[in-house]
Amino acid sequence: MSDIWYIWLILGAVFIVAEIFTAGFVLLWFGIGALVAALLALTGLVGLPLQILAFLVVSIALTVASRTIFERFLMRGSPGRELKTGMDKMPGQMGVVVEPSKGATHEGAVRVFASTWRAFPSEGEAPLKEGEQVEIERVEGATVYVRRVESELSWRAPRRESHQRGPAS
Repeated sequence: MSDIWYIWLILGAVFIVAEIFTAGFVLLWFGIGALVAALLALTGLVGLPLQILAFLVVSIALTVASRTIFERFLMRGSPGRELKTGMDKMPGQMGVVVEPSKGATHEGAVRVFASTWRAFPSEGEAPLKEGEQVEIERVEGATVYVRRVESELSWRAPRRESHQRGPAS
């Protein structure tokens, strides 16, 4: 068990490298926690249970601290704004109808952030038509409720007429 520090070192490296491929900014802190445990194991003064405890305490403390710092300092310039992640940031986002409404419930599909969501028109809205630009009003589970947005930009290119008109005589 005297070589357990190798395992902690490898685990730390794996967490830190894995952070590169994720957007959560959490694995880095677990990688640092594993490196702290590796240092404790290398000294030989602390047993495995205390190494695990140190790993957990350091990892969780850094995760909580980074979240607090991020919310306080990076969001400081925007009063009233709170940090929104995942589905919390969906309302207000724009999307495009990729499947028109069908059936009595007017179920369709909307593409938002390169993902397709089951969609229903919000109360008072007409059935969805393919190519319409919509705004997410609310999210319930894996379903979005949308309102149409009047836009000069269209999802489909306008059709060109195949003939040209001559001057009026």
